[in-house]
Amino acid sequence: MDYIKKLEDLIKENNGTIVTSDLDKFNIPRIYLTKLMDMGKIERVRRGVYVAVGEIEDEMFYMQSKYPKLIYSHETALFIHGLTDRTPFEYAVTVPSGYKAPQNVSDNNKIYYIKRELHLLGVVTAKTSFGNEIKVYDVERTICDILRSRERIDIQIITQALKDYVRLKTTDFNKLSEYAKIFRVNEILRKYMEVLL
Repeated sequence: MDYIKKLEDLIKENNGTIVTSDLDKFNIPRIYLTKLMDMGKIERVRRGVYVAVGEIEDEMFYMQSKYPKLIYSHETALFIHGLTDRTPFEYAVTVPSGYKAPQNVSDNNKIYYIKRELHLLGVVTAKTSFGNEIKVYDVERTICDILRSRERIDIQIITQALKDYVRLKTTDFNKLSEYAKIFRVNEILRKYMEVLL
């Protein structure tokens, strides 16, 4: 097997980014990363993360590739779903309770914890601005998350997100209501909705 060709294909598929865990999935010896670096085709941007020369690293993609328990949530999910025009200063991620976030994750992300049984509820895939797929909570789960964490989120972001949600063509009020009960924000949601509808 031509490992160099396989690596180049993987880098193309991932829009210029490769993480060492990708090599493990395809049984590619790590020495081939060094060979690609020596050829001037990739550069190491962080431990375990390589980017094609001339490309910008897709931080959201590689962080989730390296730490699969991270699910993009709250303000970051609002941004991905187009429910806020504010670009997040730091990414908001949700992890299961008891998860020990590595230092580089906790230093650069706003971390929220949730019971293990609720961690994967509402997970969907979305694309980063670089075109890579990432896991993020769906719109309804995101609305419930921002209401649950309203003490840590700007009230204007919450209000705008709810206004934009109501205008979406894909709103699923039944799902929103279900999630609101699960996350115990149904009364708060009802108050906001009474004002908006």
